[in-house]
Amino acid sequence: MIIYRLLNGPRRFGELRRLVGDPSQRSLTMQLRELEADGIVAREVFAEVPPRVEYSLTPFGQTLAPVLIAMRDWGVAFQERRSAT
Repeated sequence: MIIYRLLNGPRRFGELRRLVGDPSQRSLTMQLRELEADGIVAREVFAEVPPRVEYSLTPFGQTLAPVLIAMRDWGVAFQERRSAT
């Protein structure tokens, strides 16, 4: 869900948290750190008061877009099929 929500551009932590179903702050932080360590997500800290942090997909992370979109399309088709029966 994190990667899918970052497909449309950078997101701040709070916004990302709401978009992925409001996980605990610790859980989301740990997942973002793992994705950053794997080179999928980039974290950018802006020197402002208060500090602002944005997360975005790296070029490597963006290569997952076709896979995620295909999975979304399959899920929509599955729901439609299920609703028709």
